[in-house]
Amino acid sequence: MTEAAADIASPPQRSLAQRAPDLLVWGAVIVLLVVGFKPVEMGHVTKLFTNSENMRQFGSELLKPDFGDWKLYVAQMWLTVQIAMWGTFLAVIIAVPFGLACAKNVSPTWLQQPMRLLMNLLRSVPDLVVGTLFLVAVGLGPFAGVMALAIGTGGVLAKLFSEAVESIDKGPVEGVRATGAAPLQEVIWGVIPQVAPLWTSYALYRFESNSRSATVLGLIGAGGIGQLLFDALNGFAYQKLSAIVIVIIVAVTLIDLLSQAMRSRLL
Repeated sequence: MTEAAADIASPPQRSLAQRAPDLLVWGAVIVLLVVGFKPVEMGHVTKLFTNSENMRQFGSELLKPDFGDWKLYVAQMWLTVQIAMWGTFLAVIIAVPFGLACAKNVSPTWLQQPMRLLMNLLRSVPDLVVGTLFLVAVGLGPFAGVMALAIGTGGVLAKLFSEAVESIDKGPVEGVRATGAAPLQEVIWGVIPQVAPLWTSYALYRFESNSRSATVLGLIGAGGIGQLLFDALNGFAYQKLSAIVIVIIVAVTLIDLLSQAMRSRLL
């Protein structure tokens, strides 16, 4: 062993008592996976090989996309993107005040805990359920999809925004407070400038996700390309289905590239 190697400190050794919580957590995860093996029918993995002929036949149809109605597909994909844009925009409007209300270092406990429970509720209800609720109120169409995305995404962003606020540097806030500023001014001048880039990045991530989620909302008649997708699927029009899927992939890829470019300039 060389002198340089001897100078390198050996990694600290943790006792069994210190490692016990980690071992318990990972042990519990393994137990849950084993318990869930049969309920989720993991034994059916062999059918991926025994029924491969069915998969090849389905795949061969998907390799022959029919772009005969490509203008309709592009128009409906653009509508889906617009649904995602408005859903994300409204979600940000919801998430900013609620995220601040959920942050431990900004809001009092009597406000923080009820707001956290409310955001948990918004995140827990599936978009399809919320979308169906709005369909009953406003009828079929993209507005129901916009509101479904706004409610669900608002709950998710509120949690992310609150966590960003809780990790800020206290120095700027204390500096603003030292000038005699009111609590609202402390938030505007001490908190918002620190979290704005991260908040924008989170919103862009959710916009990417909503571009895909808006497609699923077509299942309940919320408009967009999802409606065409499910019509083609139910009608066994696999060549049209393939063309629709390709349009979705191209659109989501372009959105992802644009989002990456915007985030790179923010962070």
